[in-house]
Amino acid sequence: MESTSIFWFVASFAILLFVTGIYSLLVTRNLLRILIGVEILAKGVTLLLVSAGYLTGRVNAIQPVIITMIVVEAVIIAVAAGIVIAAYRQNGTVNTNEMCNLKG
Repeated sequence: MESTSIFWFVASFAILLFVTGIYSLLVTRNLLRILIGVEILAKGVTLLLVSAGYLTGRVNAIQPVIITMIVVEAVIIAVAAGIVIAAYRQNGTVNTNEMCNLKG
């Protein structure tokens, strides 16, 4: 296969992941599903970066960006999971519509 056809195949799958993540963020009110949506969204962006690096022939230049993105993503998910656990302990639910003990 030609490199551009491989790029479009992988890019279409990355766009599908991106749209799925956005849909999950917009539709659901469950905090765990929102975290999963953020994770799917980030994986779509990572896949698109890898395919763009492959298409341009600069895979070595894009690798540090991808590794940094994965590390930042892991930190964000860890902190967000801690916040979700604390919200569940405080309110007894992870549904944002039912949370009524918010103080601020």
